[in-house]
Amino acid sequence: MYAVIKTGGKQYRVAKDDVLKIEKLDGKTGDKIEFKEVLMVGGAGEPAVGTPLLDGAVVTAEVVDQTRAAKIIVFKKKRRHNYRRKKGHRQHQTVVRITDIKK
Repeated sequence: MYAVIKTGGKQYRVAKDDVLKIEKLDGKTGDKIEFKEVLMVGGAGEPAVGTPLLDGAVVTAEVVDQTRAAKIIVFKKKRRHNYRRKKGHRQHQTVVRITDIKK
């Protein structure tokens, strides 16, 4: 069984025991999180598709870690004007393991 959930402005196709890196959510390691914005649930047979969300469908997950993504470099330059700016950024993210999918 799999589901399509929406979190952090993105959509993810998840199944039981999947490990995801998603936008930062509140919670400590070991906490349980419920994703109630479920767009679709599929598996054996015909998939259930919401318009836009499925009523009563819940995906539960466990927080594995609170971490930060790899650094990206933001570099601005205007040629012939001696203008250069270099800045780095590391996005906060939450690592979760999907534990259950309920229709």
